[in-house]
Amino acid sequence: MSKGTLDPRKVRQGSIKEVSTWIRNGEVSSTEIVEDLIERSERVNEKINSYISVLEKDAVSAARRADEEIRSGKSRGPLHGIPISVKDIIAVRGSITSAASKILAENLTDYDATSVEHLREAGAIIIGKNNCHEFAYGPTAEDSHYGPCRNPWNPELITGGSSGGSASAVAACLCYGSLGTDTGGSGRIPSSFCGTVGFKPTYGRVSRFGLIPLSWSLDHVSPIARTIEDAAILLEAIAGKDPKDPTSSEKPVPRYQSALSSDLKRMRVGVLGKYLEECLDQEVRRTVETAVEAIRELGASVSEISIPKIEHSAPVANMLIACEATSIHEKWLKERRGDYQPSVRTRLEVGYFYSANHYIKALRLREWFRREFDRVFKGVDVLLSPTCPILPFKIGEETIDVKGTKKDPRPFIANFVRIHNLLGLPALSVPCGFSSGGLPIGLQIAGRLFDEEAVLKVAYAYEQSQPWKDRLPNI
Repeated sequence: MSKGTLDPRKVRQGSIKEVSTWIRNGEVSSTEIVEDLIERSERVNEKINSYISVLEKDAVSAARRADEEIRSGKSRGPLHGIPISVKDIIAVRGSITSAASKILAENLTDYDATSVEHLREAGAIIIGKNNCHEFAYGPTAEDSHYGPCRNPWNPELITGGSSGGSASAVAACLCYGSLGTDTGGSGRIPSSFCGTVGFKPTYGRVSRFGLIPLSWSLDHVSPIARTIEDAAILLEAIAGKDPKDPTSSEKPVPRYQSALSSDLKRMRVGVLGKYLEECLDQEVRRTVETAVEAIRELGASVSEISIPKIEHSAPVANMLIACEATSIHEKWLKERRGDYQPSVRTRLEVGYFYSANHYIKALRLREWFRREFDRVFKGVDVLLSPTCPILPFKIGEETIDVKGTKKDPRPFIANFVRIHNLLGLPALSVPCGFSSGGLPIGLQIAGRLFDEEAVLKVAYAYEQSQPWKDRLPNI
């Protein structure tokens, strides 16, 4: 990056809105940014394994076209010329979409997912395909045909999953945002562990066409970014009805950026009452409690909320995912069983042990929880909780110490997030502090169906009030 007038490090670390302004003002070009990020990715990706492929030729060509359009006064908005990455279970025209698997390692796609198509229409540059947990079926991003995703805050640690490569690439300033997915926390978990913003919108808000499915009724496309404003920009670009996805909603897409405000005086905030205490790390608890108090000080009214039997919501979601995922993978499980990562194969084969009766009961329990949350949202606008109950742990570590007992952490990483997939509610993770060892911790904010604006408003006000909001990993 030589021609521009700005320091390359400053440009890499800038927000989408800042960098968009610099490009329009001629202080830096999209081409310079893309070439710089490609060079940086060659060095950094060796440490964190966030990319399966960097789309160098296509990205540079797209950046040059963007520069020409912008110079001729044809700006498409804040994403024009901005490099964005895409999780490798989302189709990108002309690239391999492998789902981080051996089975699809040669799956060259000749079309764009609708969400990618919308990004291109907004002028974004697709810079690479991100590593992830194989077929998006795991909460750690350890088990990929291409090796584990590594945390940019400490490469010995997990990123969280399944969209681990997306979150680590964004945190490490290898791109300005990413399209991940979120079926049981897959966008929010790695965002909590990597210090990014992961936003799962309402089910149906964003088209799922072009996504390799894991669970039809719980899959969501999830923008991942470094700031709340950037997440709002990405969501606004990709949201909307799509005739190729019958589950996509016809509801009008709001101007999400207009919802961002630091005034919370009329906001009613509920805090999910103390549950899952047996697996909650004390540093996580204290950090989240401090964040709740900060939101109270910003003017919101805060009350504790209790939802009966909420501890059973994650197992209900897990059962639905297992049944649907096994159905999707049935042919490959018969023909290519040995080509799966062992842990993923085990999860998929669990689905064989559930009956139609189990599945129907899980659907009925989903409706019961839906009624309970409808009741709760009559009295509050958003709900707060930790995103994850623990801190990221070492890749391959079989157990961690939980209140004096050695436990496998994988089964409960997603305990706080899966309820919002089960019900299709909008929920995001925003960084809310750091552990004594310097690891990020995430606060989860969830809202009513199709009320992403309330979630963004609370998250933005909180983010802007924090002195460490621009803190990034040194990698």
